[in-house]
Amino acid sequence: MVYWLVSLQLQNKRKEAIWELLQERTSASMLCTNFKLDIPELRIGTLDSLMALSDELSKTSNVVEGVIAKVKRQVNEVGGAKALASLTVEGASTDVYVQRFKWDEAKFPTRRLLKEAVDKMAELVSRVEDDLKVKVSEYNTLKSQLSQATRRAQGSLAVRDISTVVKPQHVVDTEHLATLFVVVSKFALREWDDSYARMANFVVPKSSELVAEDNDYALVTVVLFKRVVDDFKASARSKGYQVREYKSPTEGSELSLAQTEQLKLDMEQKKGALEQWCKTAYGEVFSCYMHILVVRLFVESILRYGLPPTFQAAVVRPQDKAESRLRAELEAAFGGGKTHYWKDDGSSLGAGLVGDTELYPYVSLTVNTDAVVGYA
Repeated sequence: MVYWLVSLQLQNKRKEAIWELLQERTSASMLCTNFKLDIPELRIGTLDSLMALSDELSKTSNVVEGVIAKVKRQVNEVGGAKALASLTVEGASTDVYVQRFKWDEAKFPTRRLLKEAVDKMAELVSRVEDDLKVKVSEYNTLKSQLSQATRRAQGSLAVRDISTVVKPQHVVDTEHLATLFVVVSKFALREWDDSYARMANFVVPKSSELVAEDNDYALVTVVLFKRVVDDFKASARSKGYQVREYKSPTEGSELSLAQTEQLKLDMEQKKGALEQWCKTAYGEVFSCYMHILVVRLFVESILRYGLPPTFQAAVVRPQDKAESRLRAELEAAFGGGKTHYWKDDGSSLGAGLVGDTELYPYVSLTVNTDAVVGYA
């Protein structure tokens, strides 16, 4: 859902009067739903520090948006749409949190300088991103191990562990003779039967035996003298046959099925733990994101309107397909009769709005709770 965080200049009016005007011109005409946004008394600092902070806030919010996207992608991967829909921030749905946003004084004391508060938020988000990398890496490693184990146990004859299908009677192993196991396309079996005895010297004629087959491949044997094994392997590769290594089952390999089942259990536990961690991380990062946007709104409002802070902040939820009409109504109500607005060239006091291609007679930021974006 899309929201606009806006600040409206008071223009010698009371905050309540500006709020009533906003409601009358927009909400009453069904263009949007409005929610008051209370911004605490933040430590302003110098004008130069605000201008520097404005540029930093733009970059920081972009970074945080990227981390939110990473966390949401991971939630979707491990939990699907249902898990995404259950994401919360401080115990409330994301939309409710945006609508009822309250500054977290305990986590971000307003006595701090704004830059210190923003640095703290960025640090928390960076820590979450680092932890996410570690946890996703651990999860993907376990996922890869399970995939490989499953392929060995259940994959095609080209990849699976052939010791699960080879029986003792298939193996001839003497002082001079050896048995090789070859994977042949089912469509090439006739060609194999006609040619395998001539693929190297000292191949035992009529020694090939079918061991197993699946939809695409057949596993066959060939008995030959050990001294020509390498020659036979080279000839087989040239014809597109795959010689598989065979190791007789041992006590350790007999536990492979149990180990695979344990990997599955470990995988499910890791998946559930990762999903829960991501949900918690999402709440922490989105909370930081909203605080950063509120600081941006505050800083841009000071740079736009001047000191002391004289503006009414609000969270505006546009109705579907009403954005253009809503912008026009806001401009008519709060534009002060102006029809043209400055565009920053990097030299004015509005340096915090560098990069905007559209400017309004009020400060406006956009929050998309489905896909977080930046400026409107």
